[in-house]
This record gives sequence, structure tokens and C-alpha cells, in this order.
Amino acid sequence: MIRSVWNAATSVDRRTFLHAGSLSTIGLTLPQPRASAAPAFGESSRTASAKACILLYMLGGPPQQETFDLKPEAPGSARSLFKPIATNVPGIEICELLPDLALQADRFAIVRSVFHGGNALFHGAGVHYNLTGWANFPREGEPFLDRRDHPSIGAVLNQLQSPRHGLPPSMQLPMWITQDGPGREWAGQHAGFLGRKYDPHVMDYGYLRLDLDINTAAPQGEASLPGTLPPGFVLRDDIGRQRLGQRLDLQKSLGRPQIGDGTALLRDWNTHQSQALDVLGTQSTWKAFSIDNEPAPLRARYGDDRLGRSCLVARRLVEAGVSLVTVIFGGWDTHSHHLEHTRDRLLPPLNRAFAALLQDLADRGMLDTTMIAWTGEFGRTPIINGNASPGRDHWGRVYSTVLAGGGIKGGQVYGKSDNLAGDPKDNPVHVSDFVATIYHALGYDADTQVIDAVGQPHQIVAGRPLLNLF
Repeated sequence: MIRSVWNAATSVDRRTFLHAGSLSTIGLTLPQPRASAAPAFGESSRTASAKACILLYMLGGPPQQETFDLKPEAPGSARSLFKPIATNVPGIEICELLPDLALQADRFAIVRSVFHGGNALFHGAGVHYNLTGWANFPREGEPFLDRRDHPSIGAVLNQLQSPRHGLPPSMQLPMWITQDGPGREWAGQHAGFLGRKYDPHVMDYGYLRLDLDINTAAPQGEASLPGTLPPGFVLRDDIGRQRLGQRLDLQKSLGRPQIGDGTALLRDWNTHQSQALDVLGTQSTWKAFSIDNEPAPLRARYGDDRLGRSCLVARRLVEAGVSLVTVIFGGWDTHSHHLEHTRDRLLPPLNRAFAALLQDLADRGMLDTTMIAWTGEFGRTPIINGNASPGRDHWGRVYSTVLAGGGIKGGQVYGKSDNLAGDPKDNPVHVSDFVATIYHALGYDADTQVIDAVGQPHQIVAGRPLLNLF
């Protein structure tokens, strides 16, 4: 289901055409502020070609040492737990548990010197940084969603762009990024000071704790899998279209509801009802969420798990006109059982789904116009801790990200960490530069502005794009 964090959950039969519609397509008929002109970043801006971006977000913080920045010569536990393997690009090595990705290294760029502050950052601070490019509004403790914060990339696109083919500019699936369930969503996922109507749309298929594998752990909440339409988007079997029509006729005969003074609130109510009925009545657009018609071999290539199915849905959404699809893959907060979780539960599905997405986009001629961005909230410590089942802890001083498609030149590594993978050594990249690179690929720059809820303009990002990657 799609859920707003500002509304209590209601039963499906109450929200079938009211709640689902008001939150799934809010703002579709509202006027949109104009985007700034295309950026003028020099010669390299001519090669930024993305029409859309798929953001693969690794909830919990993936270890740079066990993914894209192995340190086979490092002393002690700073050395990766796994062996490096050669890729199809001479001189570039990645983790041995990413063999399918290794065969496609010519399609992606690894950035090994991203950073944003010290080690003690909360998850929410890292989430906010990576989804917005800004630090969260200062407050004590774990930063959860707050209207004082900067908007996410998806929220910015919701304001700058109009819907295409009935779908909003940005979507997130299969879950909210949360600490432990509803009401504990971390900062950076909504529109912040832009206001609620620009919040990205989250297709919520159930909650998982950040330290559990999103593929195998039982979801806390609704158990439907990505690749199917959530219950709020299809009519219940005991209703059907005829009965829905009868209910609408009865509602019309009873007159309009008395909401507020009959102006803005009533107008919004009518808009939301119309949008909800559109979702239920013209399902061709929203069938982009269903993978039933995809060939079985292709579905198998992605993997029949939450990450694989979400990545396949993401490709379908981009085809349908969505500009940003954020895919969440949790389980990376490996303070304990680090070896087992990364080896058995995290790296295999990542290798399978990421590689399948790259190949699928390339096969369809979509890779040049679709950026794939891979990140998490931070990296992991150079030293393995002394827990009974050892793990690596939070580390915001350096971590790795990956970019592909949308004009990115693959087969390169940008930046370098020190011999412990503990700090940037060459070409340090602040996370705001990583986010600016995504915006650049999509045609926006630091001069692009959004308008907040009280009419004040704000630049969308403070960083500068990594032009050398294009």
C-alpha cells in the first residue's frame, strides 16, 4: 500500500478509492513551478543524457571493504573478508561475490572516496545526506522525518516536473527507510520544507528492520511482494466495477460532502477522489507495477526476491515515464554476523539484481538514458569489532558509491581511499557532489531552484557534479 507518514493507517475498504488516490497521485493536476534552464557545465555537460534515474539504496550502510574497495594488502581486519576478482576492465577489481557485476565493469564507474562527516552519525543523518545532498536540520538524537529538512531528490523532481502518462515523477519501493516501523521513518525521504504535496510516493510492501535481510526476513506488515499491485490499487473481489458504480451513483444522489468552507478543501477532496478512481478504473498505467507479463527467464535473471523484483519493477516504471525510482535493499547494518550476512544474504542478491538491471537496460537501449546510482548512508569501520559475532560499525569518513548509465563513462574508478579504507586519499568526494552528479545527469544544476511552502526559493544542491565521470 501507499502510506503517508502523516496519516494513520486505515482499512483497505475505507481507503480503496479515497486514501490510495489522494496519496498515490497527489499533485497531478496542480500547477508545477518551472525548472531552471538546462545546466551549463562546459563540454562534458553535452554527454549527460539521463531521462531517468534508478537509485539503489542499501539500507544500513554497505561495507566498502566487502564490495567495491577491497584492501587485500591491508593489515589485520582492515583487509577484506573476501578475495578480489578481476573485472572485464584491466586493473579494476571488486569482491569475489559480485562475479556477474565484474563482467559488466565497463558499464559502471566506482567512486571510492565519498564522505560526509564523522563516525558517530546516526542512520537518519546518513540517509538524509544521501537522498538530499544536505545535512538534516539540527536536532537531538536520530533524525526522523521533519518538515524543516531539505527535500529529497524525488521531491525536487515532483516539483520541477509534471506527471507522465498518469504516473508521478518519483516513486520508492518496496518500503520506507525506517528504524523499526511506522512513525520512525528516517529523515530525507519526503519533501521537507517544500510541503506535503511534493512528497515522493512510496509503494510500501511492508517494513523490515535495518539489520535483517530484506529478501529472507519476514516483513513486518503487509506481506505482498513487489511486482504485484498493492491491495489499495485493485478493487476487492466482493465489490467489482458494477457495485463501485452503484456506490458512486448513491454518493452523487446524496450530494457533495460538507468539507470546510467549500473552497480549497472541497476542491482537493474532489481532485483526490477523481485521481483514486482513475487508478482503479484505468489500470493500464499502474500495471507498470506488475511483472506477471515479463518472460520467466528475465524474472529469474533478476531473482525472485524483494530486491530482484523491485529492480524489475523499477525498469518498468522508467519505461512508463517515472523519472526517479528509489529501490531499498536492507540488512546492511552488520554490527554482528557481518561475514555471514554479507556472504549469504546480501552480496548474492545484489550481484544478481544489479547485473540483471544493467544488462536489461542495455538490451533495451535504455542504459544511455537511465542512470543507475548505488549508495547507502555510510560505509563500515576498518576494524572489525569485538562482538560475540563480530561485525563492522558505522563509518561516514569514507565509503564507495557506483554510477552507471545516463552518460557515465563505465570502466573507471574515481577517487581513492587510504590503505585501511578509512579516509579519502585522492579526490575526496563529498556526498553533496554525488547527489549533484545525479542532478547533472538529469539536466539540473546548483542554480536550479525549488519553492518552499511559504514561497521562498532554495537551490536544490550545494555540491558540484563529478564531470570527469561523463
